[in-house]
Amino acid sequence: MEAEINRAAALLRAGELVAFPTDTVYGVGVVVWDADAVAKLYAAKLRAREKAIPVLLADPGDVTLIARDLPLAAMLLAERFWPGPLTLVAPKAARVPDEVTAGGDSVAVRVPDHPLARALIRAAGAPLAVTSANLAGQPSPVTAEEVAVQLGGRVAMILDGGRCPGGVPSTVVDLTGPIPVILRVGPISLEQILEGVQQDDSL
Repeated sequence: MEAEINRAAALLRAGELVAFPTDTVYGVGVVVWDADAVAKLYAAKLRAREKAIPVLLADPGDVTLIARDLPLAAMLLAERFWPGPLTLVAPKAARVPDEVTAGGDSVAVRVPDHPLARALIRAAGAPLAVTSANLAGQPSPVTAEEVAVQLGGRVAMILDGGRCPGGVPSTVVDLTGPIPVILRVGPISLEQILEGVQQDDSL
């Protein structure tokens, strides 16, 4: 598997699209700094350009590469739920291409709880802009075979890590305003989010 990870990482560094498993569903990604590759990702998925693409990190400490001005609530939630199925929306760092955020000032970021995904991100040497490995409007795949049906001719490589353990997209919390707002409930519940931020006295 190490050889396959290294091959996939080399493809990513070359601006290609690679599909791989995460703790939720299979994703397809590109190096986040490569605006041309991000454009290819939108085209491959038939994804509307006004829909931003989340960023996956190998380690929680890398979040400052992607986001800035993180509130205490972000730190508390990241400490409790990363790696895991929690996506945080925060103000984007200046270096993040507008193509990733659909021209917006915020970026969605998370650390997947999947060893293969994190190993790939580390091998690529950069965070990855990643979205579910399906055509727009179609079911999110949980196996490499399901990815191949939808995106087989549209990606450079599918890294087969077996069935994804989760199968449900991540919970999404917007931290760009004065209080956290849950945009999507996934494996992490509203109650867990509230417990996670209860140490923040400003809420």
